[in-house]
Amino acid sequence: MTQIFYTYLASPVGRFFVAGSDAALVATGFEAGRQVRSPQPDWRCDASPLTYALEPLRAYFAGERTSFDVPLVYEGTPFQQAVWSAQQQIPYGVTTSYGAIARAIGNPQAVRAVGAANGANVIPVIIPCHRVIGSDGSLTGFGGGLSAKQKLLQLEGVLPHTEELFGE
Repeated sequence: MTQIFYTYLASPVGRFFVAGSDAALVATGFEAGRQVRSPQPDWRCDASPLTYALEPLRAYFAGERTSFDVPLVYEGTPFQQAVWSAQQQIPYGVTTSYGAIARAIGNPQAVRAVGAANGANVIPVIIPCHRVIGSDGSLTGFGGGLSAKQKLLQLEGVLPHTEELFGE
């Protein structure tokens, strides 16, 4: 069995959970929201084997990186994997809608199912589910909480910062 390592990374959205083997990332997550990630009992707290993911994530959170080439291992249904693959094609600083993802994977009626797959993403940020928003431009559901989604989109320049939103 492959040893999984984990650590927490300081980020603009709070402590960010990162887990993987010495060869591929298996999970990332937030310390708040409806999908808080935490280590399994047999995982080992050790950041050194995760350098391949931590360095690009630090650069992303510092606004110095716009894409990832981190090896990933994740499980899901063929539909979920199609959604996650489509999400990985959304460029930095761009948003799209659940409906557009549904159309991109050839299933235009599956908007709600795309939302469910979006919510089942176990590698947020690397698989940029935060870039998927409502068709009306609203920030809808996010496993790390809407505040984290807003901060990530602000980091990418998609949304103005809060003081700009409220004219302060």
